Amino acid sequence: MKFVDELFELYKNHLTGDEEDALIIINGILHDFNDRDIKHLVDTMPDQERFEMLALYLYEKFRIKVAEEGIGQTGNADDQDEVKFYH
Repeated sequence: MKFVDELFELYKNHLTGDEEDALIIINGILHDFNDRDIKHLVDTMPDQERFEMLALYLYEKFRIKVAEEGIGQTGNADDQDEVKFYH
């Protein structure tokens, strides 16, 4: 993505290699954006990049939900106490 490439060029000499660097930079940039800026950025993205952006967003939201609600605590109606093997 051209925007990310330009952002990287702008900040590459200030990065420490820590993942938090990216989050701090992106949050700072987005706080300066207005709705029109964000819409323009998304509208100029190729379809594949928009798909990837939405997929990553949904993945992160789902991952956070799983972490908040807990994992391994299934309560599915089809859970059974005993294991049945079908051969």
